[in-house]
Amino acid sequence: MIDAHNHLGRWLSRDWMVGVDTVLSVMERWSIETIVNLDGRWGTELTANLDRYDLAHPGRFATFCHLDWSLLAHDDAADLLVANLLESIERGARGVKVWKDLGLKVRDGRGQLVWPDDERVLPALRLAGQAGIPVVVHTADPIAFFEPIDVTNERLEELSAHPDWWFGGPGLPTFDDLLASLDRLVAACPDTTFIGAHVGNAAEDLGLVARMLDEHPNYLVDLSARMAELGRQPRAARALVERHPDRVLFGTDLAPTDGRSYELWCRFLLTDDEAFDYAPGSPIPPQGRWQVSALDLPPELIEPVLAGNARRVLSGAGRGR
Repeated sequence: MIDAHNHLGRWLSRDWMVGVDTVLSVMERWSIETIVNLDGRWGTELTANLDRYDLAHPGRFATFCHLDWSLLAHDDAADLLVANLLESIERGARGVKVWKDLGLKVRDGRGQLVWPDDERVLPALRLAGQAGIPVVVHTADPIAFFEPIDVTNERLEELSAHPDWWFGGPGLPTFDDLLASLDRLVAACPDTTFIGAHVGNAAEDLGLVARMLDEHPNYLVDLSARMAELGRQPRAARALVERHPDRVLFGTDLAPTDGRSYELWCRFLLTDDEAFDYAPGSPIPPQGRWQVSALDLPPELIEPVLAGNARRVLSGAGRGR
């Protein structure tokens, strides 16, 4: 398997997520060929990640960089972002991670919110396409995070535990506006391979995801951290994979990486089990009080989803067939 969405660095944490030897032992046990590390950032932090993972263990890790959004404060932001990405590519970045802060929090020098399809952002992401590296985009968050935070919100417990995850307040973009911006971004960079994180950022609306896959041949999705959503619509989820067998990537987004996550994902993707816990051992399921049913992917889809599609993208071949 190739875990195309995970975190091994120090981004958003004080230290490395987990020891390298521990990660390698889990990879050996579960036949994980490569883990994509989305924590590379830029500059010396990118180099530290590359030295720790990619260079020390060739072929086992693929570290992605970020763009330095503080450069948007400058009048020549577009040129600076291009230079920022060029430097990261020269250091060895295997891809780009665009996080949800673009669209929700990042502001320019005038204090204006910057959207994913901003004209100052596009040149750098087009450069990624020219360089043959993919762009993983996490736009928005689960739809419930944008809805009223009251007893009708099915993720009320989760949001009560993490109030900073709620984006339904005044002055913030709506979920629909953010996904529309993502749609325009992918259309504006047709030669760049985009991977919509977390089932295209809309696991609750697989019709929307299917439409974007249909309309944009440069768009792929990963499955990371959305077993809970996919598992309560298993027939629709399987149909999405069957319709786009070369555009879906396996990923967990579960750090620190451990064998239990891979075991559970194998059960979810490969068996026909029904009504099981998506977070076994948790007294309160973290994303909602429901169980999931497995997808039972047909044999011919297992290799592409678990490894082949990611291997192709990481090789620079990019989009689907």
